[in-house]
Parts: sequence; C-alpha cells; structure tokens
Amino acid sequence: MPSAPGGPRLLLRRLREIMAEPVGAQDRLDKIVVLIAANMVAEVCSVYVLRGDGVLELFATEGLKREAVHLTTMRAGEGLVGLIASTAEPLALSDAQSHPAFSYKPETGEEIYHGFLGVPLLRAGNTLGVLVVQNRTYRIYTEEEIEALEITAMVLAELVATGELQALAPVETGSALRRAVSQRGVSLSDGVGLGHVVLHEPRVVVKNLIAENIDAELQRLEEAIGEVRASIDELIERGDVAHHGEHREVLETFRMFAHDQGWLRRMREAVTSGLTAEAAVERVQSDNRARMLRQTDPYLRERLHDLDDLANRMLHRLVGRDMVSERASLPDNAILVARSMGPAALLDYDRSRLRGLVLEEGGPTSHIAIVARALGLPAVGEVANATSLADPGDAIIVDGSVGDVQIRPTSDVEAAYAEKARLRARRQEQYRKLRDLPSVTKDDVAVKLQLNAGLLVDLPHLEETGAEGVGLFRTELQFMVAERMPTASEQQALYSAAFAEAGDLPITFRTLDIGGDKILPYMQSIEEENPALGWRAIRIGLDRPGLLRVQLRALLKAAAGRPLKIMFPMIATCDEFIRAKEIVEREKAHLSRHDHVLPADLKLGAMLEVPSLLFQLREICAVADFISVGSNDLMQFLFAIDRENRRVANRFDPLSAPMLRALRQVAEEAQKAGCVATVCGEIGGRPLEAMALIGLGFRSLSMSPASIGPVKAMLLELNASQVGSFIHEELEHAGSGDSLRPQLMRFAETHGIPI
Repeated sequence: MPSAPGGPRLLLRRLREIMAEPVGAQDRLDKIVVLIAANMVAEVCSVYVLRGDGVLELFATEGLKREAVHLTTMRAGEGLVGLIASTAEPLALSDAQSHPAFSYKPETGEEIYHGFLGVPLLRAGNTLGVLVVQNRTYRIYTEEEIEALEITAMVLAELVATGELQALAPVETGSALRRAVSQRGVSLSDGVGLGHVVLHEPRVVVKNLIAENIDAELQRLEEAIGEVRASIDELIERGDVAHHGEHREVLETFRMFAHDQGWLRRMREAVTSGLTAEAAVERVQSDNRARMLRQTDPYLRERLHDLDDLANRMLHRLVGRDMVSERASLPDNAILVARSMGPAALLDYDRSRLRGLVLEEGGPTSHIAIVARALGLPAVGEVANATSLADPGDAIIVDGSVGDVQIRPTSDVEAAYAEKARLRARRQEQYRKLRDLPSVTKDDVAVKLQLNAGLLVDLPHLEETGAEGVGLFRTELQFMVAERMPTASEQQALYSAAFAEAGDLPITFRTLDIGGDKILPYMQSIEEENPALGWRAIRIGLDRPGLLRVQLRALLKAAAGRPLKIMFPMIATCDEFIRAKEIVEREKAHLSRHDHVLPADLKLGAMLEVPSLLFQLREICAVADFISVGSNDLMQFLFAIDRENRRVANRFDPLSAPMLRALRQVAEEAQKAGCVATVCGEIGGRPLEAMALIGLGFRSLSMSPASIGPVKAMLLELNASQVGSFIHEELEHAGSGDSLRPQLMRFAETHGIPI
C-alpha cells in the first residue's frame, strides 16, 4: 500500500509556503492540488467549492481533464462528491464506480479511476466544499491518510472562507459560507429589525493554522485544557451551586466531557500532525458541529453541544479573549445572535442600539422572550446553528411576526423587508392616531385595554399607546434579572417607581410567580418530574410565607395613599386564596400599628390558570375582588399540552369550542357575582381572539404594548352584541374539538372588522 512520502507536517509546511506566494487565486489552487496529489501518492486531486446557489463546482484538479474546471457542477447529494457535501463526512472507497451514488461526468475523464477518498471542507460545522483524491488502483485508504486529507481540507476551507476564490466562478454566486441564508424559527417578539450581526459570545476566527513548533503547541493545548477544567471545577464548587440539584448534575456532566479522552486525543493528534493548538481545537469542533447539525438523537445532540461549548472556552483561552462581547463596542443597528441568553444579559446591552435578537434556543414563553417583548425588540428563537451561520458584521434581518431570519440577504430581499418595515411603521403611526380615542365598540360597549409589564422600561408605553393601566405587572422579573434576592427596600423602590411612572393609571401587581420554568439563579432548584405542575407560584408563597410577606409589605408601603391591586398566581382552590388574603390582612395590621400610610383602596384578585378553579367560580368570585384569566397556563393545563413542546404546542387552538366554553363560563359567573373578570394571557393581544373574548363578555383585556393599536382598531369597528350572538350560536352547534377560527375570520371579513 503506498504511503504519503512527506506526511501531514511536510504537506502543511508546503501549503503555508504556497499560501504566502504572491500569485493569483487559480494559480494558488492549481499548485495546492498538485502538492496534495504528490503527498497522497494519488493520480488525481480535485477541489469542489459549494457555491451560494447550492451547486458544487470543480475549481481545480490535478489528473482530471483541465477543461472540466468551472464546467463540471453537481447538486449537494448528487454523486459521491455531493454525498460527502450533504453528509459532511469523509468517504473512502476502493472501487468508486461500484458505489450506488457514483455519478459519471464524461467531461472529466475519471472513468479510469477506482480508488476514491473525499473529505468535506468544513468551517464552523458548515460545508464549504469537497476535497477528493483518486487512484487508478483498487486502493484501500488508511485512517492516517484520511486524517491527513481532513487536516488539509481545513486549510483549504479557510482559503474558501476568505472569498479569494469567488472571482474564479463564472456565475456570480459567491461561496457557500457567504451565501444568503434563510432560516425559520419561532416568533418570540413581534416586529421587523434590519441590522448587522453582533455575536453575544464572539466566535474565535483562527488565522494561524500551521504550527512552527509542535512541542510548544502541545504545551499550549495542555495548558488550555487545564485552565478550562479548573474554571469548571470552580464553577461547581461555588456556594450557589455546591448542593445537590439538577443544575449541579448538568455541571458535573459538563466536567465529565472536559475529561473525555476521545475528544482530547483528537485535538492532540491534530496538533501532532502540524496544526497550531487553536487550529486543532477548531478542527475537532467543526467536525463535532457538522455531526451535531445532522443528529436527531436529543441525547447525542446535547452531548455535542457540550463539546462545542468546551471548544469555545478553549479557543477563547488560547487567543486570550473574553467569552462575551464588549457591551461598550456595540454598533448602531445591532442584532444580537446567541445560542441562549438570560434576561439580565440582554438588559446589559444599550437598548438604543439594538434592533433585534436571534437565539438558537428559547421558546415564546421563555424569560428572554418576555424581556424582548417588554423592550419592543423583534426576536426569533429556535434558529438552528445561528451562531455558526452568521459572522460578526453580517447584514441580517429579523422578522418576529412570522419567525423568519435572513442572514446576508440579497438586495431584493433586503428591499422587500425594508418596505415591510416601512409599512409596519406607517401602520403603527395609524394606531398612534387612535391613542386618544376611547375603547368603545360600535354599540357603545366600553372595553378596557391595559398593558402587561414587568420592568420599568415597559411603563412609558402607557403614554405611547393610550393604555388604561397595567393589567399584569410581573414582579418576578426583578428577581430573575438580579444576581441575588432583592431586599425589601429594593422591591419597594421598584414598586414606588412603577406607581410614579403610571401616574393616576391603575397597576395590578402579580405576586412572585417563580418555580416551574422560572428558576432564580441564586435559589436552590428542586428537581421535579413535572415542574409546571409542581412547587411554584402561590404554593411557594404559602409554604415560605416570609418571602410572600416581604413582597406584600413592600407593595403596601409603596402604594401609600393610592389604590393598589394585587393578584395571586396559580390559585387552585379557594382556600389558597383565603390564606393569601389573610397574610395581606396581617401585613396591613402590622403597618397600621407602626403608623404607615395604607393604600387608599385595596383590591385582591386570583389568577385563573388552573382548571380546578373553573368548578369553584361561584366560591372564588364571592371572596375575590376580581379574577384574571392567565390563558397561557389555562390552555396548557386544560389540554394537557406542554407549551414549550413544539410537537404538541400547536395541536389545540385557543379558539376551539372547549376553550371558548370555559372562558364563557368564567365571564358569565363573574358577571352574576359582580366580580370583575379580565384576561391577561397572550390571546387578549391578538385581534381575532380579542374579538371572541369581547363576544364572550370580557370587558377588560391586558396585552403587550404592540398589541394595543391592532386590538383597538378591531374593537372600534366591532358590534359586541352581534359577535356575542354569533359565538353563542356557533358554540351550540360546534363539536367538542372544533375550532371556531374559520367562522370568526369569515365574520370579521363580512363585517369589515380589521384583524
């Protein structure tokens, strides 16, 4: 069996010399394929580049017919070369022509070659092309030869990434790395943002690939491994995680991966073959990312994510850079791209410069989505491989209305979205003109439109939108963005500032709604089989009354002399509400004894999220001043669907007959008892759903600031009694699982109601 005469080290040294020569791109590539063919003892060496239009084009060859260069093309998945591009894995064959994927290209003259070895050109897990060597003989390629060709392919990938080869293509398509990319994710926050990429955790671009001193590079690699391991050990032993719990188990698993011998061996072998320490880490990381992108098994995908994160930490240590981008250097029109982010990290950025947010992880009900909506920032989540597809400074468009992300968009796409943004701005201007009009239907039914809020940055929207108050102030956001538990005085300061911002408008404060998916970073998490159904919200407050009492006292003191509305989340029984109410009364008595000014008026309410409360409506309306429907959780529990699980989250419609019947029951029972019923969940902010809620009898809706205009425009054209009669009639004839959405859309269209 022939062996490479110079080995990978000599090959890399010669490659470095060729890369430094002052020659044109085609001459450089032609020299490289000759060098590789000689080093691999192969009759043929060819380089195929994946163009921006998804076509693989022959860019250089030694051994095949030269006239085939820039003429031979194939789609990804077509032939052996296309197969390598689509799988991102090497392919070694002793008889290529017997493989079922073999595709004969007559212009190349390759019919006389049997031995075939091809590897993908990978960068950050993305395939940029394919490098192939071929032999006339029925040759079996060794693992060492495959490894040598993969390392060579990494150097070639950097050549492709620089854009130097782009001018060689007869079609102006660009390379695959720089091509326009369209990704569909999940909408987190409405709006359209055009700007340029800022990576939340900047990716290290390795420029120095070829080692001068192998021993020195091995030493640098070992030092970086040791530093990363030490940082993980320190993280685990920190006081806030040095106890049992799921978060510690995750970190322990992460530490185990940092000692993974297979991962470490591949990096050491890459250095031994002639790469620098950072190039070796990037090479192994790129292989892992390519496998991760094509992996369907969730466990293996998560494992590859961990290895990717470890590689990032290694790279940043090797080049001496921080893992997180400098906030101060944020450019204008910045769109953040991140794998995941916490709400505190987002709030660290200068809001005036941000135009959007793109995440690989995070669903519509995640904490970061809540904060993005509060900031009015267009955001899209669950965008696969976003941090690898986008480079800093790339043009990018975020369409939060439908969940689309356009990376490096073409000029016509950019123009189309710019027009969409202008239309949206004009529409928002039309909504602003409605700001001072009363929210009254055509048949004189007044409907109160309020805001959902949770941060002080939300409250200026009261003036901008003409909202009639805050129907839901999520007090837990202050806890979620803090590094430690907010003190009583800090809580009181926030509530006082909220009152000052709101002026004479009412605010309904929801007590701390933590647990489930809302784990505070400084509190020990409790491992539960079903966190959404577990120890959360009012259950924590009643079991740990000290926490609830501090918050209630802060609210009562902040409201001194003015009206205060408090509601308790996740109420499942009347008894829970009565117990919470008793704690409020004790705090009022305590403040009176110490001569504090009490609220001028105090209203206590229950959030209706748990279906059990549907069967206690008469009782809860008798003891509560108001009830507020949390439609997100109510629907989740009513249909037994995890709203974060994309397989089932969209299976049931909030406008289905069961959901509408439940909501009708709430509105009717509250009206009978003289108890105010509001809706503060997501459905209140969607015009069609809001139309249905008004028809069912709800006269107070709370929503995001961006929804006030569209909902008001709808109700100004609505006849409430007419839509009420229509819904009641439809519900009488609807099947148990039927959705009334089509009927309601036809009703709106027929009656000229904008939805």
